[in-house]
Amino acid sequence: MRAGPSQEEVRQHNLGALLRHVHYEGPTSRAVLAAGLGLNRSTILGLVGDLAAAGLVREELPQETGRAGRPSLVVSPEPARAHVLALDVGVERLSAALVGLGGAFLDRREHPWSDGQPQDPERVADLLAGSAREMLARTPEGSTCVGVAAAVRGIVRQPDGLVSLTPNMGWKGVDLAGALTARLRPDVPVQVANEANLGALAEHRRGTGRGSRNLVYLHGEIGIGAGVITAGELLRGERGYAGEIGHMTVNPHQGRPCGCGARGCLEAEAGERALLEAAGRDGRTTGTEAVRSVVAAADLGDVTARAALHRVGDWLGIGIANLANLLDPELVVLGGTLRDVFLGSAAQVRSRINTNALAAVRERLRLRVSELGDDTVLIGAAELAFSEVLARPLETLARLARPFGR
Repeated sequence: MRAGPSQEEVRQHNLGALLRHVHYEGPTSRAVLAAGLGLNRSTILGLVGDLAAAGLVREELPQETGRAGRPSLVVSPEPARAHVLALDVGVERLSAALVGLGGAFLDRREHPWSDGQPQDPERVADLLAGSAREMLARTPEGSTCVGVAAAVRGIVRQPDGLVSLTPNMGWKGVDLAGALTARLRPDVPVQVANEANLGALAEHRRGTGRGSRNLVYLHGEIGIGAGVITAGELLRGERGYAGEIGHMTVNPHQGRPCGCGARGCLEAEAGERALLEAAGRDGRTTGTEAVRSVVAAADLGDVTARAALHRVGDWLGIGIANLANLLDPELVVLGGTLRDVFLGSAAQVRSRINTNALAAVRERLRLRVSELGDDTVLIGAAELAFSEVLARPLETLARLARPFGR
C-alpha cells in the first residue's frame, strides 16, 4: 500500500496551482491566493518566493486602489520568462504566435494561402518552423520556450497527435508533431490537436465560457467541429476523436455529399460551401470574407442571401438541438464563421432548438458567440502548450532552460 504524497510532491502541486491561478486570472494578491488555494499565508509566501526566484512571477504594487494605507503587493505572471509557440494550420492561412505566460501575445506571423489548394504537410511544417525560429530569435536572453502546440482542422488521434484525416486539406496519417519536433528542438514537447477542441479550451479559460463547467464550442470554416468541456474538463473520447459533430448525419436521404465520404453531414448542410452555394455565389470567392459578405448582403435586404442564411440556420439549429439533447450543456459558443452565420440567423437557429431540443434541456441553455474572435484557436493552442509548465513549473523550466538551437 502506497503512502500519501510526500512533502515535496505537495509542494510541486501547490507551485503548479499557484502559477495556474495567476496565469489565468492575472495579478492577484497573496491574500486572495491563500483563500483561493486553501493555503495559509506563510505557505503562499514560500511558493511565491520560489516562483519569483525562477522568474516565473513577480510581485509589484497594484494600480491605484483608492484606499488609504499601504497597498498589498500583487503576484503577476512574468511573460518574458516562459513562453510557448502556438501554431494554427487553417484552411485560409497558417498562423504562428509567440505567447508569454499569462496569455500575452509577444509576436506573431501569418502565411495566407494564395491558391486555396490542399497543402503539403512538409511545406506546412517548414513554414511553421521558419516562423517559429524567426520569433524565437527575437526573444530576450533568459527567456525559455516551454512548449509547442499546433491546431489542425481534422481528426487527431491522442495521445500521440497523429493527424488521421483532414477532409478539407487531403491529409491522412500525418505525423505533424514529429515533423515540427525534427525542425525545432527534440526536448521541447510538441502537441497537435483538433482546432475545435482548442477553441473550447480557449473559451473555457479565457473567453465567454469562463466559469462554465459544461459547454460546447462550435467552430466553422469550410467544415464544422465541436469541442466539449464537461465537468470542467475537455472531452476527448477513447482515441481523441470526440467532438466530430460536423460529421453527424442530419439529412441522410437528400443531403449534400461531405468531404468525409458520407452524405448529409452537418458541415455539408450548414458549412461554408452550403451557405455560399445557396446564396448564389460563384464559388471563386470563399473563406471568412465570403461568408461575411453573405451576412452583410442579407442585412441589406438581399432576398437570396437571406434565404441562404435561413436554410443554413435551420440545419445549424438542428445540430445544436441534437448536441443539447446528448450533452446537456449550459452554454454553446459559436466561433469561426459560425459566429457570423449565427448573428445573421439567430432567430432561425433558436426556432429549431425550440422545436427539436427537449424542453428540460433547452430551459437554461445559453447561446453565445466567441469573445476571442479570430484568435480563439491560437489562444487554445497556447493554453495546451503551457500545460506542462503549469503542472510542474520549476522542473519543466530547469529541463528546458536553454535557447533553441543550442
